[in-house]
Amino acid sequence: MQVPVLLALIASLGFIAGCTPLPKTSDVMDKVKSDGKPPRIVPIHGVLSPKQSSAIMERLKSVSGPTEVLERQVAVNEEVSGSHLIKGNRVRLLVDGPATFAAMFKAIGSARHTVNMETFMFEDDEAGRKLADLFIRKRAEGVRVNLIYDSVGSVETPASFFQRLRDKGVNVVEFNPINPLKASKKYRLTLRDHRKILVVDGTTAITGGVNISQVYSSKFFGEEEKTPKIPWRDTDILIEGPAVAEFQKIFLHAWAAQKGPALNEKEYFPEQKEHGANLVQVIKSRPGEAGRTTYVMYVSAVAFAEKSVHLTTPYFVPEGQMIKTLRDAAKSGVDVKIILPKKSDQNLALYAGRYYYDELLESGVKLYERRNAILHAKTAVIDGVWATVGSTNLDFLSFAKNFEINTVILSGDFATEMENMFARDLAESDRIKEEEWEKRPWASRMREWFSHLFSHML
Repeated sequence: MQVPVLLALIASLGFIAGCTPLPKTSDVMDKVKSDGKPPRIVPIHGVLSPKQSSAIMERLKSVSGPTEVLERQVAVNEEVSGSHLIKGNRVRLLVDGPATFAAMFKAIGSARHTVNMETFMFEDDEAGRKLADLFIRKRAEGVRVNLIYDSVGSVETPASFFQRLRDKGVNVVEFNPINPLKASKKYRLTLRDHRKILVVDGTTAITGGVNISQVYSSKFFGEEEKTPKIPWRDTDILIEGPAVAEFQKIFLHAWAAQKGPALNEKEYFPEQKEHGANLVQVIKSRPGEAGRTTYVMYVSAVAFAEKSVHLTTPYFVPEGQMIKTLRDAAKSGVDVKIILPKKSDQNLALYAGRYYYDELLESGVKLYERRNAILHAKTAVIDGVWATVGSTNLDFLSFAKNFEINTVILSGDFATEMENMFARDLAESDRIKEEEWEKRPWASRMREWFSHLFSHML
């Protein structure tokens, strides 16, 4: 879910001074040469030996076959983000809002020490009020509850909603306030916190694309409370294991940067235990060329793919390097499929993305539009072994202006779950065929052309 149209237009003023181009991922990929050494893998204590790491990577290759996405792409991620592969995690796929909310409420309900949440949108609706009530109840039980919400994403939520939480002892921080009198000296409206992170007791993390809003509920109705609206389609994951500490670090860093009340960090990092066999790499991004790590992650993953690239994205406004990488992959014989929205809450982004269909279809990229849902999932599965779930859209705002977070999971079993989910979405999607797309009305072409003029604002 993105900012309302009016705020988007206001925010676009921040681009008038000019935009820094996205980094050339080829520079990073060329720097990270394949020297035959496995990537560094971090267990609970220390670093695995090259022999141990090689054994793990060979097991993954036995599932996927040889693919550079397993080693070179992971090395690129480490190069640009400093994030290592972490072993010993269990990752559970949460498909759509009801599953995600159920997991969130269960985790928070069982919290004994700490609850940290960072979210773009926290609405004053049935879902938001239920979660707020749970926060208040856990705080009354002695659990420390800390919340970061984005000022633009939650602009329609009244201040009294968050004040009630504060009055009940919940620590609440407004990320980069819209009101310049409340903001820092370097006031920049366009810098938004688009991350979705929940960390409970330092042992469980939930992350992905779901905001705190009733639109993700199966009870989502129209204004008259009689006519069901189109449901929202999204994806999150639940993580248990050593990688949870990375999400905790990211939250606490954001908390400190936004000058939240002082927290005793020792209370937020319990001793970790291994819970499963998934390898996890946590990739956070921030504004500024050096911080555009999720952009490098996506482009390099597609570039290193050897068999398949299956992407799902709600806001698809790619720039030249991303388009070229997708086209090159398809031309080399990689099965490139992208599921996109048929209907969107942001029509300007919808038509700006369609502007690029022609050149993608011409190169062999297969495009699909998801029907009967508002698509909001941001996922990828590559070569049947590399997967990511996160908050990053394939557009300029996510890559250059937002604070985002993605989780990379290396696992044949988890990738199979992702492929099965992708196949279910394909069955609910219409394929865009090149010969039919070329016959679309000129009015549609003009709308696409006009919309793409605003690409760097979307």
